[in-house]
Amino acid sequence: MAGQPAARPATPRLRLRLPLRGRGDAALYGRRRTGRPTRLTAVGTGVVAVLATLAVAGVDRLLFDGLGWLFGVGYLVVCFQLAVRVRYADLLAAPISGPIAFAAALLLLAPVNSSGVTAQVVALATGLALRAGWLFSGTGLAALIVLARFVAQRRIHRAR
Repeated sequence: MAGQPAARPATPRLRLRLPLRGRGDAALYGRRRTGRPTRLTAVGTGVVAVLATLAVAGVDRLLFDGLGWLFGVGYLVVCFQLAVRVRYADLLAAPISGPIAFAAALLLLAPVNSSGVTAQVVALATGLALRAGWLFSGTGLAALIVLARFVAQRRIHRAR
């Protein structure tokens, strides 16, 4: 056929598929979200731990002019949430990131009587020693939950 253009070879077309359901779009589409809960990565666990612990410490410092029982209870809640929400592949991040966030909150928000690096180090060591009960309780809670999740997951895999 002399008048018609030559047929082009068939090339696959790339189609952009937009998800109809996203993670936070349940209210938008009128459906409840079902399935697996959203999990935190190791980096996300560290970021959430530091931000949440600093927020609780800041509220305690504003309300009571120091870091007391509100900071300790808030730290326990943060450690519990981290251990429950971390991915299975990143289970060790939960008991590790909690104490780091605790120390960061003490370093940034604990009252220091004098200036200087030595005073900061002494204040941090004193704060860790005085609040060791909260620190060990939160870390132990996270470690127990992570251990229970690990054992449960191993049993599930063995049963398959």
